[in-house]
Amino acid sequence: MLIDCGEASEAETVRHYLNHSEIEAFDFVIATHPHSDHMGGMAEIVESYDIGEFIMPSFADEDVPSTRYFEKFLDAAEEKELKVDPAVTGRKGKLGDAEWEIIAPVSDEYSNTNNYSVGVVLYHGDNSFIFTGDAEASAEEEMVNEGRFGHIDVYKAGHHGSKTSSSELFLDTISPDIAVISCGEGNSYGHPNKETLDRIGQYTDKIYRTDLCGSVVIISDGKELEVRCER
Repeated sequence: MLIDCGEASEAETVRHYLNHSEIEAFDFVIATHPHSDHMGGMAEIVESYDIGEFIMPSFADEDVPSTRYFEKFLDAAEEKELKVDPAVTGRKGKLGDAEWEIIAPVSDEYSNTNNYSVGVVLYHGDNSFIFTGDAEASAEEEMVNEGRFGHIDVYKAGHHGSKTSSSELFLDTISPDIAVISCGEGNSYGHPNKETLDRIGQYTDKIYRTDLCGSVVIISDGKELEVRCER
């Protein structure tokens, strides 16, 4: 399963990593929401790999993006005859020895595109992971109120460690042992936010940031977790 892929400018880097990992196809690809830093390079992914199922949130016709990268993605999907399926909250599936469930979006319509983000929990034996895209505090509250998850071992921090995500309610629910924050070195947004780091730090001191650590890989054998950092 691939969840998001980054900007189009990084597509070759992503492909190189996937090829080096000997990944030739995907059972599932999830685009959490249509912002370029999450799916700008998705056309290249669709063109380069066989995909069993592509999942992304549903939008009203007037909210469908008209950006060039999104049009390229749609063209690539049409060329490969790849069906795009809507994310259905509560849907469950298997991924090898692991199981996953879609936990968001909960509502049908949002004023903020970030809150359409597809949320996924993944369980592998005793280990659990959660991915929430750029969902902000109000969407996090919806997820918590749905009651589909509790403590989570690994939290891929929402919205790059922005102050609008990783709310107290959400963190208190998942009480993570490990957090990974995906953010560019010296990014103009100031991610991750210090207040957010402090909030996460109340639950764990194992916080890995891609701006400091480079690529972060977490390996699960169903019982133990091993964290490997590029630097």
